Amino acid sequence: MKAVMYEETGPASVLKLQDRPLAEPGAGELRVRVVVSGVNPTDWKSRSGSGSRKLDAPKVPNQDGAGVIDQLGAGVAGFTVGDRVWLWDVAWGGNEGTAQEYVVVPSHKAVALPDAESFDTGASLGIPALTAHRALTSNEDGPARLSPGALAGRTVLVTGGAGAVGHAAIQLARWAGAAVITTVSGDRKADLARRAGAGTVINYRTDDVVDAVHQLAADGVDIIVDVNAPANIETDLRILKPGGTISIYAANPGESLTVPIRESMTKNVRYQFILTYTVTDEQKQHAVAAVAEALAAGALRVGEEHGLPLTRFPLEQTSAAHDAVEQETIGKVLIDVTPAT
Repeated sequence: MKAVMYEETGPASVLKLQDRPLAEPGAGELRVRVVVSGVNPTDWKSRSGSGSRKLDAPKVPNQDGAGVIDQLGAGVAGFTVGDRVWLWDVAWGGNEGTAQEYVVVPSHKAVALPDAESFDTGASLGIPALTAHRALTSNEDGPARLSPGALAGRTVLVTGGAGAVGHAAIQLARWAGAAVITTVSGDRKADLARRAGAGTVINYRTDDVVDAVHQLAADGVDIIVDVNAPANIETDLRILKPGGTISIYAANPGESLTVPIRESMTKNVRYQFILTYTVTDEQKQHAVAAVAEALAAGALRVGEEHGLPLTRFPLEQTSAAHDAVEQETIGKVLIDVTPAT
């Protein structure tokens, strides 16, 4: 089978298309023919490392994907060969990612993909949707798991509403009944955020964010899902409701955050830093279950018409796909691995 692999960290050029043997699933595992692989910032950051370093073993990149079950290992229940599934955290803690024609995963990392949903949608969930779920459930007195009405009466602000995590946060928050505000940097991103379902969109380059938010939520917002806390922290503190939560899920290597202590104390602010790989097992289980439920309800959609444009590459151009994500291509970058049928 064909697989993209790298043997040392570094620029995208370290990624090479190679032939490798087809692996057999062991007990509790299943093998998936990958149709679409999703690329996230974590994928290129992991590949680039902190400089060139030889790896102990070759590694296949990419955490997310969607495809068709090809073979079941011993003891796997609840699946049959031919089932459509989406995958999460595939490459975490190991060397096997989704940038290959077939991947063997523990059965719990495969989730049923409804017939009405595309492989594109399945490959766009994973990191973005699970991160968004944790961000939206990190409020101290909020729900542990999202469901319809779970955030009723709450107001959520999503910064960077046109990004993959922001897009998922808008859709999940709306599905759970929250009022959703988002900030963006331009008209195109504003249009995308509205298509995703944001009730109010604020252009932070031209509008007064604090004034605009307080016109909509006089007491402030309950949760802020923040893609750039260092740049937004002062504004966040002015628009957050007392006792509210700032969920921080993104950072560049070496980046730090200066927290205004007195202002945070006055409002009893909760800061929740998020890395979806290392949340508790219970939190991950809640997230996977809620995302699956929202997906089945048709609440998680991708594509230009739903606010998340798709940029595609063939498997042999995985390096270009990684570069596209690193260069902050708007929307979601996907890799076509094998034919859908």
